Amino acid sequence: MKRIFLLFFSIGIGMNCFGQATEPEMKTIFDGDDLDYWEIPDQNVWWSIDAGTLWAKSDPDKKGSILWTKKEYKDFVVQMDFKFGKGTVDSGIFMRGEDEKNAQIQIGESGSLKRDMTASPYVPKQGYPVEAEGIKELLKMNEWNTIKARAVGNTYKVWLNGKEVMNYILEDANLEGPIGIQLHPNREMSIQFKNISVAEL
Repeated sequence: MKRIFLLFFSIGIGMNCFGQATEPEMKTIFDGDDLDYWEIPDQNVWWSIDAGTLWAKSDPDKKGSILWTKKEYKDFVVQMDFKFGKGTVDSGIFMRGEDEKNAQIQIGESGSLKRDMTASPYVPKQGYPVEAEGIKELLKMNEWNTIKARAVGNTYKVWLNGKEVMNYILEDANLEGPIGIQLHPNREMSIQFKNISVAEL
């Protein structure tokens, strides 16, 4: 019996080590110093870096903006810390583009639903097909939060502050495109980001 226990214990340790070894290697694409990995929009008045954090702030005309990565991704996981600022925060992470074949992972309040939908997928022309679970208990409104979003094929998963909260399949999804961070138009708002990293899968 003792030998059997030791055998299963060894197998468990080996599986655990293997799982750790296969974790994707995250590459920093914003470290607080510059936006070298991003396409800065023309006449930029929305995106700035202050004290190591990326700020997104509405312009006087509330036109909004999207900050896109220079690189396009297929299967990937992206992670970042965010902190709500002033106003009605409506932001999100575009996963491979912004048309109806792409899911955007919401951060903050939905303009259509008028309530917080953080970590839920928004799809143009479909709205919110599913809602992330347990967000009310996990989301820290006045502190830093960590969101991780993964796209593999047409399956999307999201973790908020270390807990998986959403799993969704988008039929006929685009399978390649840039990652974007949104500053929603027609909003008076600000939001901060830091420690943005991505891993290709």
